[in-house]
Amino acid sequence: MKDRYHLRRERLRRAFAKTRADGLLVSDFLNVTYLTGFTGDDSYLLVRPQGEVLISDGRYTTQIEEECPKLDYHIRRTGVNVVDGTARVLRSCRARRVAVEGDSMTVSIREKLARATPKVEIVSTSGLVERLRRVKDQGEIAEIRRAVQYAERAFAVIRASLRPDWTEKQVADELEHQMRTFGAKTSGFASIVAIGARAALPHARPGNRPIGSAELLLIDWGADSGLYRSDLTRVLLPARISPKLERVYRVVLKAQLEGIAAIRPGVACKDVDRAARRVIEKAGYGRYFKHGLGHGFGLQIHEAPRLAPNTPGVLRPGMVVTVEPGIYFPGWGGVRIEDDVLVTRTGHEVLTCVPKQLEDVVIR
Repeated sequence: MKDRYHLRRERLRRAFAKTRADGLLVSDFLNVTYLTGFTGDDSYLLVRPQGEVLISDGRYTTQIEEECPKLDYHIRRTGVNVVDGTARVLRSCRARRVAVEGDSMTVSIREKLARATPKVEIVSTSGLVERLRRVKDQGEIAEIRRAVQYAERAFAVIRASLRPDWTEKQVADELEHQMRTFGAKTSGFASIVAIGARAALPHARPGNRPIGSAELLLIDWGADSGLYRSDLTRVLLPARISPKLERVYRVVLKAQLEGIAAIRPGVACKDVDRAARRVIEKAGYGRYFKHGLGHGFGLQIHEAPRLAPNTPGVLRPGMVVTVEPGIYFPGWGGVRIEDDVLVTRTGHEVLTCVPKQLEDVVIR
């Protein structure tokens, strides 16, 4: 029975067939992982019409045999760099036309490879593997669910433990510690913890401001289950909040729910964004929503598809996206609410379940 990595490579072969190349040289390390299960770095994968070979070095011999025992590999000798090792493999298989990943291979490496293989025509491709990665298989979805669980359990502990004298950085550090305690390899990305006016920065870095000194606390966090990630955002509020903050929160929540409701197979990505954006625009806050509604994620925290105005493409079953509308006022603060959503055959499934109604996010 063919494993999922073999099936992925088969799909990739069909995808690059139109390039009329003897093979595709995969240089993005995460793409190599996606196609083989090998989790090391500094390694390329040459995928040919009738086979493939992983090009690596002696540090990874045992790891390759453990992680992908049926995969052919070439171990370059000590002192031989990856370009020269790759050139040797291309010469040995008598390649005449090889496609490379133009989005990951640097101009310098491409030029070195061309000099080392003067009889090989090198052509650039873009997004061949990334397009395969947009739709997750059952194993990937299970890993994402696990990453969601790690993140949610950690947040529950942090929420119950919050103290006014904790700083943004202390909250972020403790949150990441709790995710690892529950089983995560690490955080899915650098956690965002921002209070008050700092929450107007969508990618604010946690600092030394005490969280009890402002009207709102925004936390954007996620876990890494080993390879796959999760991504959530919640805003926590004190028992008494201003009418403006209450109104902004309710608008963002309504926009998020409208965006989620629009998710189903065949719907254009831009239309999902529009479903949420029109709620914010109707409320008079359109110019304060400064980014797309969401993005895909998996091996990376930002992957295709993208939910944003004028973004091409439609949703397909197996895609997993964030839905994260936000309203940001410089000098005042911002509200963003984010969940992870799986596109199913009949609609969607919200994978995250941290409470988000206004009464749920008030700290008492």
